[in-house]
Amino acid sequence: MSTTGATADPLATLGSLPGVAESVESVRKAVDRVYGHRVMRRRSPEITAEAALRGARGSAALSGADWALEEVRRRTDFSGDDDARVVGAALRLTAEAGQLLSIWRQSPLRVLARLHLVAAAGASDDVGRPRQEGEAVDEPLVELPLPGAAEVHGRLEGLAALVVAGTAAPALVTAAIVHGELLALRPFTSRNGLVARTAERVVLVGSGLDPKSVCAAEVGHAELGRAAYLAALDGYVSGTPEGMAAWIGHCARAVELGARESTAVCEALQRGAA
Repeated sequence: MSTTGATADPLATLGSLPGVAESVESVRKAVDRVYGHRVMRRRSPEITAEAALRGARGSAALSGADWALEEVRRRTDFSGDDDARVVGAALRLTAEAGQLLSIWRQSPLRVLARLHLVAAAGASDDVGRPRQEGEAVDEPLVELPLPGAAEVHGRLEGLAALVVAGTAAPALVTAAIVHGELLALRPFTSRNGLVARTAERVVLVGSGLDPKSVCAAEVGHAELGRAAYLAALDGYVSGTPEGMAAWIGHCARAVELGARESTAVCEALQRGAA
């Protein structure tokens, strides 16, 4: 996403793209429904915890580790094969996200560095910092052309400046752009998809749209499927109004599905079945 232009708030202009206002309104209604559920008033910590688990499972699935929810719930050791490490990273990121909300608006690059540190869980010198020229990226499921390190640094700085400056854009739009930009750039040598989806969550929660973190967009992204996810990302990377609107709409649908999932959890708890 270009961060230059005549307008001082380029994120806000995306709200006028065709279909985006409708997506924003649809998400608001979906979020209101789950927050208005009677179970949320009494047992919201349980809904938050379940959404975190399901969101981590969904994010891991999009990164190639598609485990059943009960397997994620049952396991305690995530140090085995590659899939186990991906699921473990997704769980750690979900737990970490809530600790970074107050930092995001002041220092988004610091938050992104911390998220990568948590996701990679390694001691190598490429962890927790944007990649340098010539460093390879381990992100096999995203096959888009890889921007060079100089472009990555410049666009990250531009994205951070937009976040710090604040925007009149709806939270959904901001979250979608943060998510899409990080996937397009793949700024770290690994775990970029997991970091991008966690950053989307940070924006949705920190903005106040989903303050209790019960509308896990990762659930929706996984339900919509990897093919649809990557096709929508192609639209974002194209930079066209139609492509950008399609990506924002895809993210909106993911949040709606996350809200629907938590509504179903509320219903199960109400029936005494969960």
